Amino acid sequence: MLLIPAIDLKDGRCVRLKQGDMSESTTFSENPAEMARRWVDAGARRLHLVDLNGAFAGKPVNEAAIKAILAEVGDEIPVQLGGGIRDLDTIERYLDDGLSFIIIGTAAVKNPGFLHDACTAFGGHIIVGLDAKDGKVATDGWSKLTGHEVVDLAQKFQDYGVEGVIYTDIGRDGMLTGINIEATVKLAQALTIPVIASGGLSNIADIERLCAVESEGIEGVICGRAIYTGDLDFAAAQARADELNGAD
Repeated sequence: MLLIPAIDLKDGRCVRLKQGDMSESTTFSENPAEMARRWVDAGARRLHLVDLNGAFAGKPVNEAAIKAILAEVGDEIPVQLGGGIRDLDTIERYLDDGLSFIIIGTAAVKNPGFLHDACTAFGGHIIVGLDAKDGKVATDGWSKLTGHEVVDLAQKFQDYGVEGVIYTDIGRDGMLTGINIEATVKLAQALTIPVIASGGLSNIADIERLCAVESEGIEGVICGRAIYTGDLDFAAAQARADELNGAD
């Protein structure tokens, strides 16, 4: 079970939002590269970056901070990024900069052809991010709820060749209310590609519950607010996950 620290970037800083609300942000670091180093030193085996400004602008905004993070830790562990990625040129540039995975969210739902083209051009590097509430997919920084069922879309995108799915329960994100295990397992069981859980991780009990269902196809979990507030000790949680799953 990969525990993947999230570094959410807003105006060049590392922040956390509540339920995707840009006006409800808490700054945890003025130096995202230092934060990245902190998590790698604590045992992180992958990092999850989000260009929050980019997600709302529909184009990259925090490239300087992303490059600084890659310069700091990009040679040591894979780094994935989502937020505002809407064209193949941007994907190519980011991969050239050293990112391992590109996460396509809103654009995948609104323009499936773009996702298909991205998987064709950059096979092995594309992850789809599906944000949902009550089983329905949301787009545009969670501001718009679509009529699409999560499982249906995920199966369609699996056929395109995406590497995996990050599934976020947006009713829980940033609220420390616990991962929606049931919905995550339901999605993982419907797919053959890995699912990464996201939204609401609050404590070590969540990690233990996820480890218990890892065999269903859940590869990892995004760790957000809980590791910044201290509700979850990241290093201890990753050690516990390794212990439960018999990792070396």
